[in-house]
Amino acid sequence: MQLLITTQVQENYGAHDWDGEGACPQYWKFKGGSDYKYDLGKFGRSEEAITELVMALRGKIEQSNDYVREYILGYEVVADDYLTEFERSQLEYDGRIAYPSIKLTLSEETV
Repeated sequence: MQLLITTQVQENYGAHDWDGEGACPQYWKFKGGSDYKYDLGKFGRSEEAITELVMALRGKIEQSNDYVREYILGYEVVADDYLTEFERSQLEYDGRIAYPSIKLTLSEETV
């Protein structure tokens, strides 16, 4: 089983012409997102444990500054052979997955 985490990315178009003086202009545009996978091993986890795991992984995924934001939209437990929509479309159109989901890891002390 794997944990699949889906994110949303926003880019601040107001920051492109910003000279670094004063407040950064705010003009955020949605720019897609990413899919992250974490291998849960042979055993599933409780809903509470999955939520704790997502919170532990949050620091490896989310970012926010004057130029870009990325934040978690949702997560779910999926099968080991699960392919995201993007991975499936690559297989369909290109015959291979050139850009797989991002694999995440944690040290045991973190969870």
